[in-house]
Amino acid sequence: MMKFEFAKVPQTIFGSGEFSKIYELIEVYGANNILLVSGARSFRKSRQYIELINIIKKRGINLYETKVVREPSPDLIDDEVDKYRDNNIDLIIAVGGGSVIDTGKAISAMLTQKDSVMAFLEGVGEGKTHNGKKITFIAVPTTSGTGSEATKNAVLSKVSKDGFKKSLRHNNFIPDNVIIDAELLITCPTSITIASGLDALTQLIGSYLSTHSSAMTDSLALSGLEYFSKSFMSVCTEGYNSIEKRGQMAYGAYISGITLANAGLGIVHGFASSVGGYFDIPHGVICGTLLPEAIKVNVELLRQKNDMIYLEKYAKVSSILTGCNGKDTIMSCYKLIEILEKWVEELKVPKLGEFNVREEDIDRIIKITSNKYNPVQLSSEDMRRILVGRM
Repeated sequence: MMKFEFAKVPQTIFGSGEFSKIYELIEVYGANNILLVSGARSFRKSRQYIELINIIKKRGINLYETKVVREPSPDLIDDEVDKYRDNNIDLIIAVGGGSVIDTGKAISAMLTQKDSVMAFLEGVGEGKTHNGKKITFIAVPTTSGTGSEATKNAVLSKVSKDGFKKSLRHNNFIPDNVIIDAELLITCPTSITIASGLDALTQLIGSYLSTHSSAMTDSLALSGLEYFSKSFMSVCTEGYNSIEKRGQMAYGAYISGITLANAGLGIVHGFASSVGGYFDIPHGVICGTLLPEAIKVNVELLRQKNDMIYLEKYAKVSSILTGCNGKDTIMSCYKLIEILEKWVEELKVPKLGEFNVREEDIDRIIKITSNKYNPVQLSSEDMRRILVGRM
């Protein structure tokens, strides 16, 4: 008998023009003091932003705003929590990319606590257990990437030679509501569309190939990959203003958040955590640049083990992304690697060396890199091959 556990998902509103449902949710929650967390770019120039601000003010609701311009750090979260601790915030709305949503999620969790967020961070904190109390939280993604709108963790970073990228995590931190409106994605810059899309793709593949996957996460991941394959390259090139294509990508990203939360991820996200703590590199860029090389090493090792279960899974992903339903499993695996290498090249995804990652950094990166759910256990030398291949 199969066995698996599956985390709850947020109440989700999906569709073009559905951002207007935010007003109904504000009414439902009876909010008096709202904190709006958003990025500093396109959303603040949109008609949706102007309408939101005007309606909140007309209803006599107190509105506070926080701008997010980079991946959140523990210091940022502590500062924002201290700023709003005495304002009786009863609803937080985060409208933006993964960094914005993670910031809103972390503030929501920490406004109920007296400690610094560092006390609760996995692996680097004081080991305290958060009680799960939070401020009501609504997530509205404006990029298609991290899937943070569907997860129970907020990723916080401290970038330095002793840096880290770690999670604040609790089952209750899953957003209470999610609104995914493709109209908010149209103005997403191409560079961010590419990086966030590669993040979502890595999460879909990683969760599908995870040793912790289940029949349920597999079915969802394949569904996400189907829609992603119909839209990604088009949106990154000529179809950037297509509501339909943007919606398909948004669906894939949302599903990637659900599947990663329930299946875990492999070596690429292990590297994204370790490399991202040491170097100021966009998360999606790390994922995208390492994905083909990581699959290549995985496939070679799986062939040596004659592990057809995971090789056939890679072949299934290949059939979706390439459109070729080859009968030769191994050949299909290499076609997957080929198309990913082609995408990375065509989209000009930077290599690690362009961010001053050097071979002398590899040992310290490998030392803290997890490959817990990777389909095959990797040695230090295997991990080195992946990194060197994208230097």
